[in-house]
Amino acid sequence: MKDKSKKVKEKAPKVHPDLTGFEMNIDSFGQITSTLNRDALNAFLDKEMPDDKKLNPKNDESK
Repeated sequence: MKDKSKKVKEKAPKVHPDLTGFEMNIDSFGQITSTLNRDALNAFLDKEMPDDKKLNPKNDESK
């Protein structure tokens, strides 16, 4: 039989232009490494993602 191993090309995912080149990896010890500074990533998320807590205020004091 012939070996029918297909070569799969890894396509780069479509990302926001501000996150071009961003990669996250987890090593064998569980350490997370990133190509983007954590503060820069948090600033991007604060700017782009809505905060559900601010949009839906609930009174948990009534419990």
